[in-house]
Amino acid sequence: MSKSESETGSVLHTEQWLPLPVEKVFPFFADEKNLEVITPPFLHFHVLGKSTPEITEGTLIDYKLRLRGVPVRWQSRIEEWRPNERFVDTQVRGPYALWHHTHLFESVRGGTNVIDHVRYVVPLGFLGRWFVLPIVRRDVEKIFDYRRAKITELFVVPASRPV
Repeated sequence: MSKSESETGSVLHTEQWLPLPVEKVFPFFADEKNLEVITPPFLHFHVLGKSTPEITEGTLIDYKLRLRGVPVRWQSRIEEWRPNERFVDTQVRGPYALWHHTHLFESVRGGTNVIDHVRYVVPLGFLGRWFVLPIVRRDVEKIFDYRRAKITELFVVPASRPV
């Protein structure tokens, strides 16, 4: 996992190899309800619905969660949708001044490399960068650490069990 911060935002980049072809991996990530499965319980994260029957470019997805106990509504828009290759979601409404998340799926070494590239900006400008960002950065890292462990549990551990 790598990250960087600047006035233009913070970046989190993760990569995780899964021992399955992209055609078996992508459908899990293409189902917005599975975000509930890979999000830590402390966020009380729930998908409320989406604007289209199937996800496509322009789909709006509504969520509710708790950030440090505070209830938050979040809406994201699918900006780009290329099945088995990539999709991009951007926060329309929510706690960040900016949240732009690119999900990439690459066929590599007989499996799939799942790449998350997130650029986010906390609100409150200079004050947010000094006082809010360190807390948010730790929370975002914790969320993606949990996500990585859960994805390993779902995709890697079952594949290594004898049939």
